[in-house]
Amino acid sequence: MNDLQTLRAALSPHEVPQDVVDRSRHRLQNHMLTGPRRRVRPLALGAGFVAAAAAAAVVVATLPGAPAPAPQPQPQAEAPVVTGTQVLLAAATVAERSPAGTGKYWHVKTADTKGGYEHWFSADGHLWFRGAKSGGRVMPLGVHPLQLAATDVTFEQLRTLPTDPAALRDWLVNAIAHSGARTSAGPFTAADRERELLLSLVSLVSTLPAPPPVRAAAFRSIAAYPGVQDLGPVPGGRGFRLPGDYRLVVDPATGRINRTSMYVSTDGGIYVVADPQGAQVSSGWTDSLPE
Repeated sequence: MNDLQTLRAALSPHEVPQDVVDRSRHRLQNHMLTGPRRRVRPLALGAGFVAAAAAAAVVVATLPGAPAPAPQPQPQAEAPVVTGTQVLLAAATVAERSPAGTGKYWHVKTADTKGGYEHWFSADGHLWFRGAKSGGRVMPLGVHPLQLAATDVTFEQLRTLPTDPAALRDWLVNAIAHSGARTSAGPFTAADRERELLLSLVSLVSTLPAPPPVRAAAFRSIAAYPGVQDLGPVPGGRGFRLPGDYRLVVDPATGRINRTSMYVSTDGGIYVVADPQGAQVSSGWTDSLPE
């Protein structure tokens, strides 16, 4: 009798002897305790997954790095817009910081399509001239004052002019009003006085020996003058059209006027240049007259 038969017999309704029941139970327990056990093997899927993960890690480690994202183009800074007013104010700053300069003679040179002219002024009021009319020789012209548009002016007066733009303008307006100057048609009109004021300011920054702070104030007054038009970059600097259709070329790097279509001559007249480019103008101190 095997174990199953013994167990079936134990479950049958017929009474089974007790010793048979005990013996069958004992054999069943021993079989359960000592019989072969099933070994649980690791899941193949799990092992394969681990191996695949390790292999993937190796592949990732050996592959070249992924390319970095292409840099986004940065917006280029636009060049700042420089206005005519800024150019004039920059010229004022340069003029203000320039050395005053010294010398025995104040030398002014102008040149246009008709020729060139040079003048030398001494502090005691003497004037020398060279040009086509003098045959290229330096010619003394005697005592002659400096000219500030319609007004005579001395070296000392130039040194003591106001250095505030508004105060300088007021000084010039008052000087023109009391100059007694006239046109061929009679006394100055309001338009004549405005023209003389503007030309006086131009003279201070171009042909007269004004000290640096005064020249700076004149530049700032021109920058604030109504009707001044910016013509943009031109040969020699920045071009400007002034009321009356006069033109200037300002070099903000040097704080100088390089060209002008009008300037005040030594006799106080207004010299107008027909060439649209204007006349070249330069001025400065020197210690000697040319031979």
